[in-house]
Amino acid sequence: MERRQRGVSAGLLLLLYQISQVGLQNIPSVTLGVLVLNIFLFLNPLRPLSEVCLSVNEAVHKKNWQRLLLAPFHHADDWHLYYNMISMLWKGIMLERKLKSIWFAYIIAVFSVLIGVVYMVLEVLLVIILDDPSYEMNCGVGFSGVLFALKVLNNHYNPGRVSSVFGLPISSKYACWVELVAIHFISPG
Repeated sequence: MERRQRGVSAGLLLLLYQISQVGLQNIPSVTLGVLVLNIFLFLNPLRPLSEVCLSVNEAVHKKNWQRLLLAPFHHADDWHLYYNMISMLWKGIMLERKLKSIWFAYIIAVFSVLIGVVYMVLEVLLVIILDDPSYEMNCGVGFSGVLFALKVLNNHYNPGRVSSVFGLPISSKYACWVELVAIHFISPG
């Protein structure tokens, strides 16, 4: 698993443009910090993706637990970064204002680690259920799991809303699940 491209690219430029359209002054501090951290680590990764991605084999068997902290903040390419950070921008603005910055920062920190744990538990269950040890080798990076958890939290705090998924109006209560399936088909892995 290697990053396809690094540096200034179309996805990164579009992300910076979108952030400028919202205005730095309109982005709450923790949300802005998460955006900056993810962009910084995209431009200056701590290690190659193959050394930060999260898998059962690497984290559990090889006891490389730092991957729980590193994997969520590294992205496979500029479009992976773009889609995740645009989602973070809108969810962060809504939730951080509602929950306040300290509580929102705590939630981001907990979700960042907890999502990795859930990912590994699901991979172990697939190994057991399907009797296929290759699932221990699946290695993932990115903020998508945290964003999914934030979307569920946002739906809890804002019930009864309707979201548009591929132009179809869907109750926000179910939209996150529809989006999860759609993302899997559009961008598996």
